Amino acid sequence: MTTYKESGVDINLEEVTISALTSNLKETLKFRDVITESGHFAALLRLGGKAIAMSTDGVGSKILVAELLDKYDTVGIDCIAMVVNDILCVGAEPLAMVDYLAVEKPDPEVAAQIGKGLADGAKQAEIAMIGGETASLPEIVNNFDLAGTGVGVVDIDDIVTGEDIREGDVLIGISSSGIHSNGLSLARKVFFQDAGLEVDDELPGFPETTVGEELLRPTKIYVKPVMELLKSDVTVHGLAHITGGGFRNLKRLNESVGYYIDNLPRPNPVFESMYSVGVPLEEMYRVFNMGIGMVVIVPEEDCQAALKIIEKHEEAYVIGKVTSKPGKVTLLSFEDNLIEIK
Repeated sequence: MTTYKESGVDINLEEVTISALTSNLKETLKFRDVITESGHFAALLRLGGKAIAMSTDGVGSKILVAELLDKYDTVGIDCIAMVVNDILCVGAEPLAMVDYLAVEKPDPEVAAQIGKGLADGAKQAEIAMIGGETASLPEIVNNFDLAGTGVGVVDIDDIVTGEDIREGDVLIGISSSGIHSNGLSLARKVFFQDAGLEVDDELPGFPETTVGEELLRPTKIYVKPVMELLKSDVTVHGLAHITGGGFRNLKRLNESVGYYIDNLPRPNPVFESMYSVGVPLEEMYRVFNMGIGMVVIVPEEDCQAALKIIEKHEEAYVIGKVTSKPGKVTLLSFEDNLIEIK
């Protein structure tokens, strides 16, 4: 059975490392009116009656899958998605992004494909790509790395931080397209090393698709359903982008409550396949989105109205409720096991 740590990614060590970095930066917050605490999905700076939201993220080792397939025209979508989906989580509307492309050696053909993906993602998110940086770093970078930084805006009175989440609130899950842009190190180890598969091989258990197709499938961009919801009369108490760490991301919103998830849809084929090949069930839910890319938390009385709006754009489900148990995330797996996500 293969774990994320065995694939080279230690989530706990990452958290300690991030803490070591950010502890030196806290004293700089006094220079501006910063609203959100470190650890939320996006930072917020107060500017009069509005706040500027900022987030930065990258595509990660999904780039290595693109390299194996020699197909680079979708990783730009992932780059846009990872940033704008985080900005949404504070109730802000994404406005613009800049990208950072670090390359081993300039390659105009690959760059054009990356640019196409960035443009496609920007169109889906309805944002402007207003600039960026391309750096040639032959002694540092192998092939290339891609990241982006985005800004958004929200009225002060409309900020969503999660502090209003209460026991009894409903969790609505919006479907993912698959693995998105997290957990690729584990997925690559499971399929390519442990199972000895190639990118063009059938996905185990799902002959209608290939390993490469599933791993490279672009991350969903949730701007349209979430922004329509935020502009409606529905009260939104919390928004969580389910990325690395899976449903542990809910604790980033509010740790004074708990989250009980007992109605998840069947996971995407890529997740069922990984489980069948040899990833422990608890590890699956600790690392991957397992079919839910975004969670919206609303009061029970607003649940049906919220679903009606979201379902105009994406598949959505009532997946659980908020409980009174501080910091506890418990879910019912697709094998009907109760799992506590630590």
